[in-house]
Amino acid sequence: MKKHTLRFHIITLFQEACEPYLSASILGRAQKEKHIRVDYQNPRDFVTNRWGKVDERPYGGGPGMVMTALPVVKAVKKALARRKDAKPAIIWFMPGGKEFTNAEADALAKKYTDLVLIAGRYEGIDERAVKILKTIAPVKKYSVGPYVLTGGELPAMTVVDVITRRLPGVLGKDASIEERRIASHEVYTRPETIEWEGKKYKVPAVLKTGHHANIDGWRKGR
Repeated sequence: MKKHTLRFHIITLFQEACEPYLSASILGRAQKEKHIRVDYQNPRDFVTNRWGKVDERPYGGGPGMVMTALPVVKAVKKALARRKDAKPAIIWFMPGGKEFTNAEADALAKKYTDLVLIAGRYEGIDERAVKILKTIAPVKKYSVGPYVLTGGELPAMTVVDVITRRLPGVLGKDASIEERRIASHEVYTRPETIEWEGKKYKVPAVLKTGHHANIDGWRKGR
């Protein structure tokens, strides 16, 4: 049976901010093993002015600059141009969006073949981009936390990370996914005793017993 590769398309002005993290460790291996594929499109490649300018002053006044709509729309269209049989969704990040959770990650991976992640910058992206993008694919508005970031690259990488590590085969064993096993926020490894500045720090005794029921009970209680 042919393996399904989940494709992420990141729309960003700063590919260099994303690539090192997404190419390392588990995520890098997931790409090599074709569990996922990560592609990039830069809105700056789709501007019509000679300066490569992608932002303008906001209508109605206010601080900062706003990314223009059409370069973003064109970048999305280019990302999906060769994906004729794809079932894509477009991910739009905003502070007031739906909380992105493990359940959302599973639902996206199950339903779609391509996820387009819009990494905005400045004060945001002209809202008309959303209206146009809805004619291309479903638009999902998410927030990755109750705070504001400089750009959408960190949320985009977060979504790729959360979804990828939950795909079958990426972590080797399903039990490696923390929330699918009895886990504790506290973990220990060798050596059994650590000495630091005259004080000894030991592994909790229950973890050395080999009694799985007691260990699970300890973990649940942490």
